[in-house]
Amino acid sequence: MFKKILIANRGEIALRVLRACRELGIKTVAVHSEADARALHVRFADEAVCIGPAPAARSYLHIPAIISAAEITGADAVHPGYGFLSENAEFARLLGKCGVTFIGPTPEAMRAWGDKVTARENATRFGLPLLPGSQVLKSEQHALEEARRIGLPVIMKASGGGGGRGMRIVRTESEVGSSFSQASREAEAGFKNPDVYMEKFVERPKHIEFQVLADQHGGVWTLGERECSLQRRHQKVIEEAPSPVMGAELRQEIGEVIRKAVRETGYTSLGTLEFIMDEDKKLYFLEMNTRVQVEHPVTEMVTGLDLVALQIRVAAGEKIELPDTRPWSFRGHAIECRINAEDPKSFAPWPGLITEYFPPGGAGVRVDSGVYGGFRVPSDYDSLIAKVIVHAGTRAEAIVRMRRALDEFIVGGIRTNIPLHQKLLRDAEVLDGTMTTRTVERVVGGEG
Repeated sequence: MFKKILIANRGEIALRVLRACRELGIKTVAVHSEADARALHVRFADEAVCIGPAPAARSYLHIPAIISAAEITGADAVHPGYGFLSENAEFARLLGKCGVTFIGPTPEAMRAWGDKVTARENATRFGLPLLPGSQVLKSEQHALEEARRIGLPVIMKASGGGGGRGMRIVRTESEVGSSFSQASREAEAGFKNPDVYMEKFVERPKHIEFQVLADQHGGVWTLGERECSLQRRHQKVIEEAPSPVMGAELRQEIGEVIRKAVRETGYTSLGTLEFIMDEDKKLYFLEMNTRVQVEHPVTEMVTGLDLVALQIRVAAGEKIELPDTRPWSFRGHAIECRINAEDPKSFAPWPGLITEYFPPGGAGVRVDSGVYGGFRVPSDYDSLIAKVIVHAGTRAEAIVRMRRALDEFIVGGIRTNIPLHQKLLRDAEVLDGTMTTRTVERVVGGEG
């Protein structure tokens, strides 16, 4: 097992990894920007290193600074969390050259699954269902030809990233050229890779993802699915497990295909395969995220597993011993709400000083957060400040518990999106489990 892990991230995920390390008996190193000098992950780690000024490009994304911090502190592994460098294959390769283990898949596996076009090729090879789509688009004319072949509407996507950047819905041929140019520019700015591709656009899909774990000894486990349909501008807002519309037969069928694909490509570590479900409840593979997900706690709550600890153990070369249940047997139902520092009406980021902070508690309530009363939320990073996760025996009970938890959550000095969560958890589509990726925009007033 590792002796010391450097956590190349910030906020709640840095604390989440730190806690897993502490329970495994591993020393920790926090890295931080100047803006995060008073952050909780800095306070709780065994050591801390400032790696640069506030802008992420000069701190959390600055590979030389992070590798230098690992070397001067004697860290033998780096956990990247999510976002930042978590899916950067070159970062993982450079760490390996320096004798430091990257806690995640190999650079080769990351490239094979992390690039969206290559991942589609893998899906075809192993029988994962796919929407009609294209290879990398070479020009506006090529994009127009592919749009005609696939059939409008289509959606353009960045080959090297996600999160809504480099993404454009195209409904008419006249929009193809400008959408291709805009998507390419966004992809280059966001991921240093201008490549985009397109696939058939489903108007009102559900978004469902499957959690997978694979060790270095041939063990592969699919740990069920998460329902992630409640999104705003392609960013998830509320997640739950299991999905209220997933039947046992389909779960088993897709799980078996995933196990085969993961095993035969030599992938190890945690991974998440994302799908859309159309109106006929057919699943289509979208992409794979080669890291721990923001919403991993809902899977932990319904499986009783510590996914981050398992991820660390896999990276250390341990043989994982878990029941070979197909599919995984769930314990009740879990829901997660992402609490962002933003105006609940305009959704503009709302950084600033938190003057009062009282998180909810009680039976079946978990809060993952990296802030506290007196902490100043920086304007330089993602607006996520906390995740509220609840667990109960049934979905209906979990919804009631989450409403109660949100009513208790006090955050003073800044604005948050808690009112949006409270509104969503009383919406008819959400209550009956029929919500789609268009539900949030309807609830907040038809934004497009």
